[in-house]
Amino acid sequence: MAKTAKDVMQFIKDNDIKMVDFKMVDINGQYRHVTIPAQNFSEQTLIDGIGFDASNYGYAVVEKSDMVFIPDPDTALIDPFCEIPTLSMTGNAMIIDYPQNRPLAQYPRNIVNAAEQYMKDSGIADEMYILPEFEFYLFDEVGWSVSPYSNSATIDAEQAHWNSEINGQGIIVPKQKHYHIAMPFDRTYDCRSEMIMRMEEAGIPIKYHHPEVGGAGQFEIEPKLGLMHKMADDTMTIKYIIRNTALEYGKTATFMPKPVAGEAGNGMHVHMLLMKDGNPVFSDDNGYSHLSETAHYFMGGLLKHIASLCAITNPSTNSFKRLVPGFEAPVTVGYATSNRSAVIRIPAYAKTPNMRRFELRNPDATCNPYFCYAAILMAGLDGVKNKIDPHANGWGPYDFNLFALSDEEKAKLTGLPTRLEDALDALEADNDYLTAGGVFPKELIENFIKTKRAECAEMSKIPTPAEFEKYYNL
Repeated sequence: MAKTAKDVMQFIKDNDIKMVDFKMVDINGQYRHVTIPAQNFSEQTLIDGIGFDASNYGYAVVEKSDMVFIPDPDTALIDPFCEIPTLSMTGNAMIIDYPQNRPLAQYPRNIVNAAEQYMKDSGIADEMYILPEFEFYLFDEVGWSVSPYSNSATIDAEQAHWNSEINGQGIIVPKQKHYHIAMPFDRTYDCRSEMIMRMEEAGIPIKYHHPEVGGAGQFEIEPKLGLMHKMADDTMTIKYIIRNTALEYGKTATFMPKPVAGEAGNGMHVHMLLMKDGNPVFSDDNGYSHLSETAHYFMGGLLKHIASLCAITNPSTNSFKRLVPGFEAPVTVGYATSNRSAVIRIPAYAKTPNMRRFELRNPDATCNPYFCYAAILMAGLDGVKNKIDPHANGWGPYDFNLFALSDEEKAKLTGLPTRLEDALDALEADNDYLTAGGVFPKELIENFIKTKRAECAEMSKIPTPAEFEKYYNL
């Protein structure tokens, strides 16, 4: 929206803004925020920044944990969910140093910027465009209890199949039969349309929204392709808008990868392409599926490092309850055209040179989007630099339904990790492609692994209701 502090101050005056809200990102990819009265915003704010304790955000830093957050005026927009007129901005974290502050290398936004600079310095490309697909559920009610004497979770959606006896209007959606279903079965159309309008107002172009497969209220919103660094910011904004708009409609939104047993899980498939000097890097009329040699090497890098990538792109124990056969979720390390059972799918409908691309299907929105997108770029660039040929490595193309293979044939394929612990093991053993050029600091990766291992250990000690059902009477 704005370019300078003076632009922001003029906007504050013209729109009678009362508060300026600074949104920062923690290690898990969640917003934290600090708010100042609008009259306190000045040009000096962009120099001095806002002080915060980085250790409380999950970042392990060698330096003292006192940092400053420097707002980026280009990200300024009016927060539609605040009754008091509020201008919102995100930005970058800096280490307090003299005579000039320097970027906190572990801060997510700084890592995305470093990855893009690494790409430019490599000479392979100067822009990366991505398109994440946002899948989520809208429930009417949710509740949970985790204690020594009660361990349960309940969800409800009015149109879900389990309400067939109590829904007096008969507007019920069978399990796994929700894809593109129309009203009156599509109960949240207006809610989602309002989400889209708010995203467009925030400067995020949207392709479409629609019901997804999960009959208990699963939906998808898909933006248009955007530059990686901006899409990382936009991912945070999209999730913020979805959650807050849902609450206004009396709903609750979740991006949890597998919130409903037996229903489709929530993924965040990431489409990607590279450009150099305004020309598409991934397009070649003579290549497999019209993709260039560079595109194939990029896919090769993703497939080589996919196990360690999963620790960053699928960083929850729940993530791996989605990555199972039978729900159009990828389980096989491979690539193919128009095949949703491989971890990399090349969409057949992307026919023009500037749109030729592929999607990585394993990520989900429990990830920190800045880490996720930067890691994807670094893995792909490693594939190009080292000429990792996915076909020569036996990763495809798999132009057939992998789920329909015999058990004997499936045994010959390489699968994705089935637990977060396994993905963390892979990340511990395979992270040189991330630390190349100093993009991902070694201490961030070590701290991330340590934090997630503690999470896994905590979750493994909690008995689940399913375990009571299975083992209580043995």
